[in-house]
Amino acid sequence: MSKKSEEIIERVRVLREIEEISAESLARELGFDPAEYSRWESGEQDFPIGVLVEIAARFKIDLSELVDGDTPKLKSFCLTKAGEAPEVSRRPMYAYWNLAYKFHRKKAEPFIVEANPETENKPISLNTHAGQEFNFVLEGRLLISIGGHEMELGPGDCVYYDSGEPHGMKALGGKPAKFLAMVL
Repeated sequence: MSKKSEEIIERVRVLREIEEISAESLARELGFDPAEYSRWESGEQDFPIGVLVEIAARFKIDLSELVDGDTPKLKSFCLTKAGEAPEVSRRPMYAYWNLAYKFHRKKAEPFIVEANPETENKPISLNTHAGQEFNFVLEGRLLISIGGHEMELGPGDCVYYDSGEPHGMKALGGKPAKFLAMVL
């Protein structure tokens, strides 16, 4: 487990302890299987980014506070220049770059996500989280599964969906697929 993952887990634990809520109670409150939640908080598996968005919302903190330990301060606008978005490494099949990491009290979490081409011959890893999500493909080809429906998307294609439905994606064609993801 990486040092960053350990730090995120510790922040989640501290937030729970401050509010005197057990891991099982938090999992149930957020609609997660307690056994799966236990694997995330024990470090056996990484927290999916959508789950971290939900935990941050539950404790009324910004995702940046949970992931990096820093409190965003910008309230009017947040400019993120090309190449300056911090990477939020959560799962090996994806790389995430947080596009509004300095904005305080966001209503959505915008990311650039790159799907690793090494996942093409593996089953799609599905996850769920509360809210909605919007994905807009920038480069490459992406196979996305939402609620059992599989769709192939290319540059310029987009999909908006209920992220409570089991969903996941993988790059196609042996090349990375890059897309804009908005988690709402």
